[in-house]
Amino acid sequence: MSETSTAYEPPVVVGVDGSEHSLRALEWALGAAEDVGAPLIVAHVRSEALQLGAARIASLGATPELPDTVARTARTVVEERGHRVPVRYDSLDGAVTDALPAAARDARLLVTGSRGHGGFSSLLLGSTSRTLAMTAPCPLVVVPHEARAASLKGGTEAGRVLLGLHPEETADGVVDFAFEAAHHRGVPLEAVTSFRLPPPQGALLAVPSPALQVPPPLPLADDAKALVSEAEREQEERLRPFVARWPGVELVPVVVPGDAAGRLVTGSQDAGLLVVGRHHRHHLGSLLIGSVAHAVLHHAHCPVAVVPPGES
Repeated sequence: MSETSTAYEPPVVVGVDGSEHSLRALEWALGAAEDVGAPLIVAHVRSEALQLGAARIASLGATPELPDTVARTARTVVEERGHRVPVRYDSLDGAVTDALPAAARDARLLVTGSRGHGGFSSLLLGSTSRTLAMTAPCPLVVVPHEARAASLKGGTEAGRVLLGLHPEETADGVVDFAFEAAHHRGVPLEAVTSFRLPPPQGALLAVPSPALQVPPPLPLADDAKALVSEAEREQEERLRPFVARWPGVELVPVVVPGDAAGRLVTGSQDAGLLVVGRHHRHHLGSLLIGSVAHAVLHHAHCPVAVVPPGES
């Protein structure tokens, strides 16, 4: 198969470094590219030593031809699996957190493993994936390492798409991305809206002594039901235009009181993809991914897509 990508179809870009985590991400990215008929770009940022060696050879007037063993390994994985879309292999220079976003500037997806080479094996999320979640110019999918991942047998078609939805804050592009993902995979989309119940009024009153403190009473059942009903109405209104746009997608709306991140992590155990949004820039210019996105990136059992707010 030709390894030149088409000019009109945004590619899926996957970052590899030769680690088992990145090769797992490569297999997932290839399946995702095949789902939508997009070309795949396998990008490897060369080590500093290799970059320096190439620069030294170039300074002598020669054309550096240093072998990229990581790209060679990735090519072997792809060819042994087989592929139905064009695949290109790019060796990049610079810092990983700069080179990969540049390579994915016009991409449909950027895919990475949760960890790469280096660091501590006990880390749930590597620093590169964490930085890319804040800076990627397109949706970033982080594929969890095998130790905490649900089975990926069946590729991207295994398991429903799970969307963390805040009716007022989640951007349109995030919701549309989730519907499109469910459409291409032919699976249901479960939209989860979770919220904390306010404490009862008595819980806010000061007591004269710690010895007199007692656990606050649970909210009245009628109050809880009213809050859930209102949240269900808001969710239905928020999703209505997307349901009309994607009539073939089976929507499973879920509204429950409780911790949003915890609900999504639990649901990720049998999901194929978990979709969350990335926050807008902070007023001081820093980039934020939000507490829910941060939690699911560290603990989800399935691949997590972090979608920029401007994505459409």
